[in-house]
Amino acid sequence: MLEVILKRFEAPDETRVFEKGKLEIVRIGGMTIGRASYEPGWRWTEHVSSIVGTPLCEVEHVGMVLSGRAMAAMKDGTEFELTAGGLFYVPPVPHDSWVIGDEPYVSLHFLGADQYAT
Repeated sequence: MLEVILKRFEAPDETRVFEKGKLEIVRIGGMTIGRASYEPGWRWTEHVSSIVGTPLCEVEHVGMVLSGRAMAAMKDGTEFELTAGGLFYVPPVPHDSWVIGDEPYVSLHFLGADQYAT
C-alpha cells in the first residue's frame, strides 16, 4: 500500500554534530536529505576533517543555500561563493568550505548528505 509520509527537520532521523555546526538528516522517499547549519567561523578543514580522516572533503554535493554565505574552494585554488537562494553542485574532488561573515549559514543537501561527516 502506498502512503504519504511527512517529516520535518525539527525531528530528524539523525543529527551529526561537530564543532560550530551540525547536519540534520531526514530519510524520505528513498532519499537522504541533509540540512547543514554552520556558525560564523566554521571551516570544514578545521571542524570536520578530523572526524572523517581526510585533509579535504571528497563528498559530491547537490544543494541549495537557505541563508548566510559560504565559500567553497577546490584543491586547485578555484573558489566559489555560495549565497542564499543559490543552488550548487560540487563534484567529488577534494575541496574545503567555510562560512563568510557574521551570519550563520544553512543549506539543504539533496546529494551527499548520507556520506557527509562520517
